[in-house]
Amino acid sequence: MNKEDDMKDVELNEMDQEKLPMTGETPTGTEKNGSVKVKVPEDTEVKFTGLSKEELMKVAGTTGWVRTRWALLVLFWLGWVGMLAGAIVIIVQAPRCKPIPEMNWWNEGLLYQISDVSAFSDNGLKGVEEKLDYLSQMKVKGLVLGPIHTVQADKVNALELTLIDPEFGSEEDLTSLLERAHRKGISIVLDLTPNYEGVSAWFNSAATVAERLKEACVYWLSKGVDGIFLSHLSDIANTEAWPSIQAIFNQTEETKKTALMGSVTGLSVDEVSLLLNRSGVDLLLTELANPAGSGVRQAQVIQKLYSGHLQTSLGWRLSGRSLGSPAVPVRLFQTLLFTLPGTPVFSAGDEVGLKAGEKIQAMWDLESKAEDANVTAKTVQEERTTVRDFFKALSDLKGKERSLLHGEYVSLYSSATSLAFLRLWDQSERFLVALNWGNVSDTMTLTNSDLPAEARVRATTDTENLAVDSKVSLEKLELGPKQAVLLSYPYPG
Repeated sequence: MNKEDDMKDVELNEMDQEKLPMTGETPTGTEKNGSVKVKVPEDTEVKFTGLSKEELMKVAGTTGWVRTRWALLVLFWLGWVGMLAGAIVIIVQAPRCKPIPEMNWWNEGLLYQISDVSAFSDNGLKGVEEKLDYLSQMKVKGLVLGPIHTVQADKVNALELTLIDPEFGSEEDLTSLLERAHRKGISIVLDLTPNYEGVSAWFNSAATVAERLKEACVYWLSKGVDGIFLSHLSDIANTEAWPSIQAIFNQTEETKKTALMGSVTGLSVDEVSLLLNRSGVDLLLTELANPAGSGVRQAQVIQKLYSGHLQTSLGWRLSGRSLGSPAVPVRLFQTLLFTLPGTPVFSAGDEVGLKAGEKIQAMWDLESKAEDANVTAKTVQEERTTVRDFFKALSDLKGKERSLLHGEYVSLYSSATSLAFLRLWDQSERFLVALNWGNVSDTMTLTNSDLPAEARVRATTDTENLAVDSKVSLEKLELGPKQAVLLSYPYPG
């Protein structure tokens, strides 16, 4: 076939295509509109099956993989042993916490003494129960009540230590008070000083009432009373009956320990120390810490009692109603008692600064707002409310800060009219106490390896110069006249 014949065949084919009907079907009759259907085979998913067991075992047994596994195993154990050794080193080198000393309920905060139950409330023991919410707000840990037993002044034959004077209420009232006080975490101590209305507290002969005292102690402790208080303790502690009285408090099987407490007045620090050793009382109240005297003398007294006795047996109270006197401002006295090593004991009314001769009712009058027209009454009310708030703040710190509860006591500074000391415990917050009851400012030079450059003000009587939460330099601490400050700083590490 020649070239000319080939060209004719092509033209005929093209003409044949043009003559086809536009039906959308191809000559095969399977497609429409001139389109061509091309069948493409679908993609088939490729599945990875991994190595078979035989292949895996064959690869795992090669020299390279064996060495790799051994290297990883050795690294794991070296890391584990290293972490264990590091943990042991940290534990060994870390400073260990000191064990908390044995504490009893009377060491956990303040004791509140209500000597005249009738004066405290018109309803006697029922009235005391009504005031428990108030006492709880003041963080009171124990109440020292009375005496409330029956007796006629200087008549030993009329003494009934197991009977409550109807003037104060009944035994049922006391039981109700005990139950509610215990629910609030407040313990109750009864003052069984026999001749509390007479000339001599022990009828001039403590031995004559010793047996009745023993019976009364057993009786009231069995009723749920948490302790017994005896004033002029040296009188009864020197009798032959004393060991048997003391033994009563060592025989209780209750989980909560009962307390034998006492107080003394007019004794020297040496005599107080001797009585503490000989009597074995759980708590002895003294009035030796009196800022109206020499600060140097106070530092010596505190140091001697602290170094010679467990602070859990030391109780501090005010000298009568000297609280709030011109010589010693009330808040300065409160600062001292709350921060000394031992238990602070306050009389009803001390928290607002009542003075000698003032009635307790003046304390309850603070709940009613004074009239604006009565400027004097309004001023007094504001002052006493401020004092009470200060008291409550100190009481709160005393109850929760370990350094103040059972920390060490370190004397820092003392002069004729000023005193400064440190309270610290292990790694807890440290507290520095500075007081100046003189009439002029005092610049205190404080030296101790534990002291930082500055400390934070936690409580102060001088809010103008030493605002609460402000920082104060300790290089030379200046304190104004009649002022006190409580500072704190963290454990130096």
